[in-house]
Amino acid sequence: MISETGTVPASDDDEQMHWYVLKVQSNREKSIRDNIKRRILREGMDALFGEIIIPTEKVAETKGGKKRITERKLYPGYIMIQMILNEETWFLVRETSGVGDFTGAANKPSPMKPQEIQRMLGLETAKDEVAQPKIKIEFVPGDTVKIKEGTFESFEGAVDSIDEANGRVTVLIEIFGRSTPVELQYWQIEVV
Repeated sequence: MISETGTVPASDDDEQMHWYVLKVQSNREKSIRDNIKRRILREGMDALFGEIIIPTEKVAETKGGKKRITERKLYPGYIMIQMILNEETWFLVRETSGVGDFTGAANKPSPMKPQEIQRMLGLETAKDEVAQPKIKIEFVPGDTVKIKEGTFESFEGAVDSIDEANGRVTVLIEIFGRSTPVELQYWQIEVV
């Protein structure tokens, strides 16, 4: 833990690596991570550091009729770092350009509990199970949309429900004066 003078007192716990969460400038996570890695190697402190991770998830999105899989940051503006916390490692990380601070109370870095870090990194699911990319659906229930293709092309309606797992959206359209639910693929509609 950091004292009021900004130093890290030695403790028995210092010899163990723990996970910490760093607040960093948003949209610069990758360059900040690379910069921290370069500084670790330059200072010869690689034995005191473990992994440095930017938690992401794969997202499938369709643009112009083509399906693409992209990575989306789970926690924009945050990096997970595994390290032995002492005065030198704390200073190296804190003095890296773009790093705000460790998460914790009153300038005292708090290590993450193992179950918290597993949940944040998505390691709770079975390790042999291949994670399917999530589908990026930019609609929310209540949005007014227009059907771009299919039987009901050019009809307008309101989004009723969304099935992200299958990429289906239920839209309520008016047919003969009655509100009728129609199930469509997410790429068949657009926001009005």
